[in-house]
Amino acid sequence: MTPKISLRNVTKEFAVRQGKTTKKQAGPSVLTALDDLSLDVAAGEFLTLVGPSGSGKTTLLDLLAGLSRPTSGSVLVDGKEVTGPGPDRAVVFQQYALFPWRTASANVSIGLENSGLSRKERAAKASEFLDLVGLAGFEDRFPHELSGGMKQRVAIARSLAYEPDILLMDEPFAALDAQTREQLQDELLRIWKATGKTIVFITHGIDEAVYLGQRVAVLSARPGRLKEFVDINIPDRDGGDDVRSHPAFVEHRHQVWSLLHDEVKLAQDSGHRKILPDGSAPDEQPQERSAA
Repeated sequence: MTPKISLRNVTKEFAVRQGKTTKKQAGPSVLTALDDLSLDVAAGEFLTLVGPSGSGKTTLLDLLAGLSRPTSGSVLVDGKEVTGPGPDRAVVFQQYALFPWRTASANVSIGLENSGLSRKERAAKASEFLDLVGLAGFEDRFPHELSGGMKQRVAIARSLAYEPDILLMDEPFAALDAQTREQLQDELLRIWKATGKTIVFITHGIDEAVYLGQRVAVLSARPGRLKEFVDINIPDRDGGDDVRSHPAFVEHRHQVWSLLHDEVKLAQDSGHRKILPDGSAPDEQPQERSAA
């Protein structure tokens, strides 16, 4: 059976601008974010992905979304090479990116405006997906009238509204408080079971990765390589029981932690830094001068 998502020997390199303090000015150097990475994701699978900072997690998601192309190797969806963004894939980011002047319903339906549906049909579809994420009755609320968790629900409903096969999620709950985050984890599992979507979910949280994923993919320190898959086998996560206290959960959590521990230390010892789109590191950016 053809995997829903397949990465074959994917390497992604970036040209990195030399800092102003660098003595050698021979031109940009090359940073390898991902190196010879291969993995498959089955249709309907919930895969979580963890790794130290700088291991290429977001780069991998960008490749899956078609926002960038690999330097070498292939990214395939349904056996076809990904050459750009497409309606079969939706991305949910940490930032909600809602239009403040549009209601929840209007934000959800924005992706449907070129679908050929009438305004009434778009509103009905928006209501359907707001109901799916637990926001029935909030169609006419503006973003400033919603909590952080509710805004993220709207963002998820917006991604679901044009019915993609795949949800790509880049730390969508990271900015939320612990209680709201756990609540939305349960909501996401419920939505996944109801829709059968294929989900790839990036997180820095080991607990979150183990709680959500059927498998956890652990990446190495940069350059990112697939270190190991951890199959998760814990009781049904329906929000009714304290699954996080179950011995199987604790065992899986320790397994992922052990795999990550050396990689995180390696990343810290290597001084890995985030690289900005212009090829510079954040500490190379000019600071604003105060008005004198």
